[in-house]
Amino acid sequence: MRVLHLVSLARIGVAFVIPDEEILRDVAIESHHQVNSVSEQVPCEGKISKDLQDAFHSVKQGSTDIIDDALSMASDANDATSKSVYEMGFDVDSWLQSSHEHMEVETDEQDHPPHHKPHHPPHHKPNMTVYELISKSKYTTKLAKLIDEFPDLVETLNGTAANYTVFAPTDAAFEKIPEHAPKPSKELLKAVLSYHVSPAFYPAGRVLWTYTIPTLYNESDLAEEPVPQRLSISFGLGGLKVNFYSKIMAVNIFGTNGVIHGVDHIIVPPPDTLTILSFFPGEFSTLELGLTKTGLLDTLNTTAHTGGTFFAPSNFAFKKLGPRINGFLFSKWGEKYLKGLLKYHIVHNQTLYSDAFYTVDTTEAEVTRPPYVHLDLPTLLEDHSLAIDLLRRGPFITIKINGFSTVTVHDGVAKDGVIQVVSNVLVPPKKLSGSSEPQFWTGEEMTVEEFKARLEPFVSDESFEL
Repeated sequence: MRVLHLVSLARIGVAFVIPDEEILRDVAIESHHQVNSVSEQVPCEGKISKDLQDAFHSVKQGSTDIIDDALSMASDANDATSKSVYEMGFDVDSWLQSSHEHMEVETDEQDHPPHHKPHHPPHHKPNMTVYELISKSKYTTKLAKLIDEFPDLVETLNGTAANYTVFAPTDAAFEKIPEHAPKPSKELLKAVLSYHVSPAFYPAGRVLWTYTIPTLYNESDLAEEPVPQRLSISFGLGGLKVNFYSKIMAVNIFGTNGVIHGVDHIIVPPPDTLTILSFFPGEFSTLELGLTKTGLLDTLNTTAHTGGTFFAPSNFAFKKLGPRINGFLFSKWGEKYLKGLLKYHIVHNQTLYSDAFYTVDTTEAEVTRPPYVHLDLPTLLEDHSLAIDLLRRGPFITIKINGFSTVTVHDGVAKDGVIQVVSNVLVPPKKLSGSSEPQFWTGEEMTVEEFKARLEPFVSDESFEL
């Protein structure tokens, strides 16, 4: 089972390949009309008649049809004509390029693009919980069977303690598991199921404006007390995806206590940072070589830390340094400089997502509020921090490091932190004589001598332990 994909550098595409929200709303509204027409036939008093029993059956059936119809349309979406795909893409693209800088999701009315109102607002009242919708759908029978193994999870998804969001894998998603794969332990199965559920309300509109979403699965490696592990949301040519590989196929199936989105892959809690990087040798082989050559790979694997942020330069980012600096770094004379350079990319005990922030003593994520946030994150390189600027415009977030390098792939969630892929290798600043302000490298051509001068104060053998 694939665990995480970080290969797509494009967050925004022109094709939005999930069913149009208006279509799904029309299904729900049609069900609402059925309920209204039935309720007019209900007698005001007396024994429950056959007509009344039929009315209740019709109400239940109408709610079940909502999720079945939505997931059925999602299954057929791959066969849609290119014209309809581009029409949906145009609608969403026009919304994403709006100039709105804030979006607070409080009501159903905000679950659609600010400039793209549906013809029929979602005024129907759902009459089944998210658990009931899942358990009665013919497309989520395997998910329902697993949930039923955990009475406390059933109680949660039937309860009203929160408006939940469920990313529900269809039966087809379960068929992607290798045929002879052993059944996971009860503990792991509970973790996987909990990782599909958020205790917060994220209808489709809010999902599109979000980079990470908290879940019911609590991770002990992110803070001293377990905190919610997060899901990463990305949007590109492949559609809207969770953790870069599970595509959202159907949206906005509303229950009385939340909303369901159908997904095409099971979403597995992520492994640790170094394991994730090892999955992508085509992107991070130079970084891995550097970590191995300097001994940092073994050291990081055995060093205790509580959460963290790894600003990971890709192979292309290393290439930008030029052949002379790379040749020096990976020679026996440059090894200690390479170690210092790599330590400058690693933050321990502080986990910075695009829209949330965990520290060691976090019990609840601090939200990085738009439109602008500045943070200084201490790195493993002695007395050196990274200057981080987060700028949000509408649904877009830009993360700049040291005023120059940009995060190109956001929020690779990991068991022990988060991976932020950067466009350039991060080089420590130097101080100019007569100035208290450090001079950051901004991509200009740099000699080996200048590169060494920037790192020389931090690479003495005596003070270079992790």
